[in-house]
Amino acid sequence: EEEVFFIVEEMPSFMGKGQEGFREWIQKNLQYPPVAAENGIQGRVFVQFAVNSKGEVVDAKVVKGVDPALDKEALRVVMSSPKWTPGKQRGKPVKVQFTFPIVFVLQ
Repeated sequence: EEEVFFIVEEMPSFMGKGQEGFREWIQKNLQYPPVAAENGIQGRVFVQFAVNSKGEVVDAKVVKGVDPALDKEALRVVMSSPKWTPGKQRGKPVKVQFTFPIVFVLQ
């Protein structure tokens, strides 16, 4: 079991753009659940996850949900993430945990 860090010397990076790049990727890949759209449900789902020392997204869970359909989609999109560049502590790749807001807004 890897030790989990929250703040490291070199934070994990998503496609060379850090967390901002991940936010953009999420917005492109998020599929608004039809049942939520039909009912006008929107909001922020907070997903906690870790990027392990291999750059894989692991241990994802909803820590603050909005609606079961939105929560499920937020988890799906986070878990489908391509690999990250892992975070480093003292030059070694380590597991770093995040809490990330996934925003659902009806256009």
